[in-house]
Amino acid sequence: MSAPSDDDKANILLVDDQPDRLLSYEAVLEELGQNLVKASSGVEALGLLMQNDFAVIILDVSMPEMDGFETATMIHQHPRFEKTPIIFVTALHVTDLDRLKGYAVGAVDYVAVPVVPSILRSKVAVLVELYMKRRELQRLNRTLAQANAELGEANNMLRAEKTRELQQLNRTLETANARLEEANRTLQGEMAERERLEQELRAADRRKDEFLAMLAHELRNPLAPLRNALVSLQRRGISDEAKAQSLAMMSRQITQMSRLIDELIDISRITSDRIELRKESVGLQTIIDDACELARPAIDARGHRLWIDLPTRAVELGVDKTRLAQVLSNLLHNAAKYTEPGGEIWLSGKVEDADVVMRVRDSGIGIEPAMLTKVFDMFVQVDSSFERSQGGLGIGLTLAKRLVELHGGTITAQSDGLGHGSEFIVRLPFTSAGMATALPASAGEAAGATKCRIVVADDNADYAESTALLLRTEGHTVHVAHDGMHTLELVESALPQVVFLDIGLPRLNGYEVARRIRALPGMKHALLVAITGWGQRRDRELAQEAGFDRHLVKPVNPELLLQLIAHAPAATAAAGVAPAANGKGEEAERVLLVDDNADVRASIADMLRDAGYEVQAVPDGHAAIDFAESWRPRYVLADINMPVMNGFEVARRLRSRYPSSEMKLVMMSGMKLNATLRESAASAGFDATVDKMADREDWVRVLRY
Repeated sequence: MSAPSDDDKANILLVDDQPDRLLSYEAVLEELGQNLVKASSGVEALGLLMQNDFAVIILDVSMPEMDGFETATMIHQHPRFEKTPIIFVTALHVTDLDRLKGYAVGAVDYVAVPVVPSILRSKVAVLVELYMKRRELQRLNRTLAQANAELGEANNMLRAEKTRELQQLNRTLETANARLEEANRTLQGEMAERERLEQELRAADRRKDEFLAMLAHELRNPLAPLRNALVSLQRRGISDEAKAQSLAMMSRQITQMSRLIDELIDISRITSDRIELRKESVGLQTIIDDACELARPAIDARGHRLWIDLPTRAVELGVDKTRLAQVLSNLLHNAAKYTEPGGEIWLSGKVEDADVVMRVRDSGIGIEPAMLTKVFDMFVQVDSSFERSQGGLGIGLTLAKRLVELHGGTITAQSDGLGHGSEFIVRLPFTSAGMATALPASAGEAAGATKCRIVVADDNADYAESTALLLRTEGHTVHVAHDGMHTLELVESALPQVVFLDIGLPRLNGYEVARRIRALPGMKHALLVAITGWGQRRDRELAQEAGFDRHLVKPVNPELLLQLIAHAPAATAAAGVAPAANGKGEEAERVLLVDDNADVRASIADMLRDAGYEVQAVPDGHAAIDFAESWRPRYVLADINMPVMNGFEVARRLRSRYPSSEMKLVMMSGMKLNATLRESAASAGFDATVDKMADREDWVRVLRY
């Protein structure tokens, strides 16, 4: 790569009245490859600033005539240099008062004399990099402005051309319409049948549009609390309690949006004209809280007061929590929208006979008696002029009515007329029977469970790595793969207790990977979990046929992953963990086996496991380096003939980090172990050598030597 030109370099101003210091600054910063400009006084520095822009200024505090503080003050008083960063250099003891004085006149940092070269260089390098990025951004902005101007001109030309084409098309269409009218007069006998078919098509299209409209409406609602939580988290000084509350709120809303997206993917629900409910046992207080959380921005935006009246005892419902919260939040949004600013809204819930009754009442504009039976129809708006000023498509009440009816309940509207407010009453059967139950272990219990070996396989690198990071923080050993073949290699070598497997993997899909995993020795009882974006019934059936234990649809709640791991098969010999070498139940010594031949890895690994060692196997040198760092084996057995990184390089890198007392390195080879080869092995850092064809006793003897 060629060196940057002078125009591409940043200017760094060095200001000190002592020449030897200037020379030292220059020596320290020279390797940054930027323009170093020196000044021996504040006055000279000000003159240089008027001639050039500078990325950063290194400024001595103690100078005659004009000290560093005065110089910095004059620099930052100029609009052109008010953002130029200044690093003060001082040989005096700096008190907190001195630092405050320096920061007040624009300093970004202090460096004490004698200067530590690496510290000064790193600080200046960061400021130079920021300056270069800012300068590059300015250049890109100018380029973008020019491109936008050219695009605007091209757009105007295209618009004119399209206008001419449209005019020609209209003339052609008029001619065609005249011919069509003549043809229609000869087709009167077919009009009745055509009309019937068109009506059926319109009805089907209307049902599809209504369904999509409902989903779009639902997807939009959770964005309000998410945005509020993000704003809160971005503010400085937020308390830990507020941060925890915001994160919990975001988790709930993301879960809700994920479920709604599942419905959008499930296109079959459009043709069947239904929305599937996911009922569970949930408290009325929880539903009310979720609904208020969704509607709070709309209520607060118009300055309304919200009054809530709930029973003193807990009330449990057997409902879809997300859907019922959606119903109440829609009613609250409706109340906020149709109530003048500063109004009042009442939300209540109580048990009446065998029903739970929830009421949303407001002091708003009210509803005409003739509209009370029509407000739940799709696209009906009580006051179109008011609606236009507030936004909305008129589907919120339609959505609420259909969701309540799916729960076996009713919703009605009441109002004494315009100007007297309105009240919506939701009545649901009071039952909690047949609710789904959660997994028996909580996330906290899962965290304390036995640590497992886990393989995460997904072609989405961000998802795979983030999942692995989560699991590693819980103490598990995690391997990551991004295609089917690599997954099989990792499973064969690591023998994990748990495998989280994407279905749409390249090279070999997840179904086939699962089948092959089940056929591997020691993997019959491992937990295989399919994690995929496909959630149809047929997808679940295919996963079960392939050998998966569970089928999860993305995005998956991390708590669920931890719960599944907590109930995974225990780390037994059947799952690939060898007994202790001494037969007393103590921990077996760890052996890391590195060989690009899968058959060799498997045979040697099995032999060493039978001898009482805990063995992990990897196919290449890079994997060995990474695995040794995380697993810290007592022995590393490395083949010398491997692609990309051979065994000698593996040994050199490991030996540079770990002494023999901590990690013993053994060279494996299929070649004859002559004196020359043994000397090369010793110089690379190997402690011993072994022939791959050696028997079990020889292998154990080498390891125990």
